[in-house]
Amino acid sequence: MAGRQLLWTPDPAVWDAVSPLLFPVVGWTRNSCVRVDSAIYPMPVHGFASSAAFEAEQFCAERVRFILRDNGKTRSHYPFAFELSVDYRLSEDALAIECRVHNPGQGALPYSIGLHPGFAWPFCGGARSDYRILFEETEAAHVPVIADGGLFSQRRREISLKGRELALTPELFALEALCFLNARSSKLTFGRAGFGALEIATDGFPHWALWTKPGAPFLCVESWSGHGDPEGFEGELVDKPSITLLAPGASGVHKARFRFRLS
Repeated sequence: MAGRQLLWTPDPAVWDAVSPLLFPVVGWTRNSCVRVDSAIYPMPVHGFASSAAFEAEQFCAERVRFILRDNGKTRSHYPFAFELSVDYRLSEDALAIECRVHNPGQGALPYSIGLHPGFAWPFCGGARSDYRILFEETEAAHVPVIADGGLFSQRRREISLKGRELALTPELFALEALCFLNARSSKLTFGRAGFGALEIATDGFPHWALWTKPGAPFLCVESWSGHGDPEGFEGELVDKPSITLLAPGASGVHKARFRFRLS
């Protein structure tokens, strides 16, 4: 956007992804598995959608739709019928993404979904420390402590959030991702004051997460509908905190819009 390379260029030595799609879970599950009707199914971190083969539909210069339907491979992890479509729409100054989860089955469909885009940091010159996150609303100045195995603990750690503004410092990410659960903000900006910012607006994603590897030149600004398992969680997938339960025949819609603006 505006002639700038905003997305992170994958580097296997640092992080070999760009913008994974997270489904049917977000984050880590306890012991890397889920329980459905007392049966145990292996579940990769953030689910399997990012490595699945989608079909392309309704392809044109401004829009493309990708669809993933359940199959033998997905059912070995997640024994549910589903249809996941992802629409990408380009306009003059923005990229809009719409994720739609449809339940064609006879019972409730438990799922979480998330967007995990990685952005170059910095992308408007200067040093990484010149950049900030500016939330739409004032958020709590503490985040969950991430325990072993990527699980969410009940403990909280303080961060240097002043009202709506979070200065991006290296020590922020020394203890894993910053997860803003049930955030008040459905919009934020990531950028360098006076030079440019990426504005991200969401609908249907109640949680934000910020993640990078210490010292790496990228920042992931993630939108989640759910989150990782709590420490000690042994329940069924339908009992997982922040899971969405979709009724038979229903669809869940989750949207995000990315726009670069000079500031």
